[in-house]
Amino acid sequence: MVERMRPALARFDQAEVKLCQALNKIRQRPLLGDLFRLVSRISDGMCWYGLLALFPMLFGWAGVWATLHMGIVALIGVAAYKLLKQRATRERPYITHDSIDLAGAPLDRYSFPSGHTMHAVAFTMLAAWHVPAWLLPLTAFGILVALSRVVLGLHYPTDVIAGGLVGGILASASIGIVVFAGRLLGLG
Repeated sequence: MVERMRPALARFDQAEVKLCQALNKIRQRPLLGDLFRLVSRISDGMCWYGLLALFPMLFGWAGVWATLHMGIVALIGVAAYKLLKQRATRERPYITHDSIDLAGAPLDRYSFPSGHTMHAVAFTMLAAWHVPAWLLPLTAFGILVALSRVVLGLHYPTDVIAGGLVGGILASASIGIVVFAGRLLGLG
């Protein structure tokens, strides 16, 4: 299935290049460029590891459970993301289009899907499920993560959309499994 996606992704590359170019110009503005580079850098894992460590400190055993839940989903996400990237082999925008400048360091060669966005969406959904008050700040950060990937020339918008969908599906499925298991065990 993914092999059949390659021609479609090539067509998307051409359709998305104008939007990529426009967003990529944002990196030239000193404060905005610095903001998006910082957001991208800390979303390499640093902020998510910090969030995982923070939960047990703030919420005790409930936080340990939340950390395990998010950690398991993150590991499944990494496996799914790597499989999709290896199959789709979509080159990053800055590689395909000379008009797009690289403004951040890529973690790997291919762009589809955005792993940063996948994790941002999954962690936002799961953390907000465990602590609803965190929904707005994490959502705002997740939007910045998604935008940063295109602004920095690392991803096409469809890479970001696909990463968000994968993250959302993983988080939703895991919440569904937890709720179902809790009902089976008479916990909820």
